[in-house]
Amino acid sequence: MASTFQPRRRPVRFSPRPTKPSFPSRPALPPAAVVDAVLRFHDVALDQGGERTLLRLSAHRLHQPEVEAALGAHATRAAGVAILWNERESQIIRVLEAA
Repeated sequence: MASTFQPRRRPVRFSPRPTKPSFPSRPALPPAAVVDAVLRFHDVALDQGGERTLLRLSAHRLHQPEVEAALGAHATRAAGVAILWNERESQIIRVLEAA
């Protein structure tokens, strides 16, 4: 004896879908040229302990011709960028940028 089945129906939702909370958007990361320039031309190195060093460019160093040529239009942004550097592993731990 053959019988026919009706297709399944989706349950009716009476409540609207919950909305996701909106979080403030993160600012864009500094361009790779800025990070590279800070690593190559830094003149301020502050020891943070634990074989970590904070690398930065001073205002005087930012205005030297070789640094300006490497940074181009990103020179003003590079003034607020610092890199936390791991001396033992020789790698970047974190790139920090002033607000």
